[in-house]
Amino acid sequence: MKRAFLIILDSFGIGAMEDAVSYGDVDVNTLRTVSSSPFFHLPNMGDLGLFQIDGVQVKQMAETETHRALIARMTERSRGKDTTIGHWEIAGVYSPKPLPTYPEGFPEEVLDAFRKRTGRGVLCNLPYSGTAVIQEYGDAHMRTGDLIVYTSADSVFQIAAHEEIVPLEQLYEYCRMAREILQGEHGVGRVIARPFVGPCGGQFTRTAHRHDFSILPPSTTMLDQLSENGKTVIGVGKIKDIFVGKGITESVYTSGNEEGMERTLEYLDRDFEGLCFINLVDYDMLYGHRRDIDGYAKALSRFDDWLPEILGKMREEDILMISADHGCDPGYLATTDHTREYTPFLMYGPKIAPANLGTRKTFADIGATVLDYFGITPAFEGESMLQYREAVTPSRIPEKCQQSGNEGL
Repeated sequence: MKRAFLIILDSFGIGAMEDAVSYGDVDVNTLRTVSSSPFFHLPNMGDLGLFQIDGVQVKQMAETETHRALIARMTERSRGKDTTIGHWEIAGVYSPKPLPTYPEGFPEEVLDAFRKRTGRGVLCNLPYSGTAVIQEYGDAHMRTGDLIVYTSADSVFQIAAHEEIVPLEQLYEYCRMAREILQGEHGVGRVIARPFVGPCGGQFTRTAHRHDFSILPPSTTMLDQLSENGKTVIGVGKIKDIFVGKGITESVYTSGNEEGMERTLEYLDRDFEGLCFINLVDYDMLYGHRRDIDGYAKALSRFDDWLPEILGKMREEDILMISADHGCDPGYLATTDHTREYTPFLMYGPKIAPANLGTRKTFADIGATVLDYFGITPAFEGESMLQYREAVTPSRIPEKCQQSGNEGL
């Protein structure tokens, strides 16, 4: 029984791609920035080979020349640097054009159709910080019932509403209406429900009931191919939303990294044959966009603390893959947008041969690797990175992997 666990550390870039300047990103490097924090401590990822990947600039952690995992630096071939395009390419879908963005707000034709469908007015309609927009427009929303519509540098149409003014299911229905409107020329990557709570005239707080409504992937993905071949495809976190459920046989939403890792550990204890695809969103949502270097470092260190438990639960046939979907350098103050970066790839399994495969041409090599592992030929361009050991040792966990600051594991 074969199981693959693919964990996406959302926004964990490892250095600017060659075309980064054309995206407005100059000398960006999420890993390098985060490594400057006193809270940065990744001994287990380092042991797997994170600091031996091409171009990694973390000098104090690059002393060892050995690594226990198969490693590579991944290049995004698609045009873009957002969650949807990154995950799509990992699964085998290329995007030759970036998804539309709206730095001056959405056109009247979109808003007019939205008002008619919802029967409600619109507030804001500008790029805005999600925490700032509810403080700025929350009182007006509560007085009028108008919906707070805003965007960001990403391809998103976000709708914020107070849970006492617009019940959650009603907010989700408004998002579905917006998703139907936003097609073709205005086909944004995601429509996002952003519910919040708090007293009128006081401090408003976003809740954990966010929900994403993505655009449908335009072609066959590795998820489709796995499910069509009778394999289980489990989505943890926002994976189901990103792929609109396409090719996914089971899913669970999570409130953040902690719950995401708890669910992953539970799936490691379960019998199934197929893929468990996990997105850990806090790096991007809570720390990258908010330019919180220490918070990002603490979250990465927390993940590193988890690794021994994850590896300890792996079975002889299992593989674990760790990667990212784009960058979001918390030290880059020219913008709070994502950053166009290479991403890391680490693959460990009792039967996987350690190797350094240099720099790959596309994220889709990850999807091709997953399919190859299950004996399926990809229906997309991508080259498998799978390499097996000549002789398998009985060890299930890298010898040097160690706990760091988490005695409970």
